[in-house]
Amino acid sequence: MTYVITEPCIGVKDASCVDVCPVDCIHATDDDPQYYIDPDECIDCGACEPECPVTAIFAEDAVPDDQQQYIQINADYFKQ
Repeated sequence: MTYVITEPCIGVKDASCVDVCPVDCIHATDDDPQYYIDPDECIDCGACEPECPVTAIFAEDAVPDDQQQYIQINADYFKQ
C-alpha cells in the first residue's frame, strides 16, 4: 500500500510532506499544480500524512470516495 496526495494540494503545494519523507518519494516540478507520491518508492511509513496543512494525504485504502481518481493520478505521474 502507498499514500496518495489528493485535490486539496492543488494550488497549495506546501512542501512539509517532502521535508519529512525518509525515502524522497514525493515529487513535483515547479510547473506541476500539486505534489505526487511515487507508489513504487513509498514505504507506507505515514510520516507525510500529519504534516499536510490541507489534509490532502491519505493511505491508499482511506482515500475519500470523491477523491479516488487521485490514486491513479499519482501513479500515472511517474509513468511519464
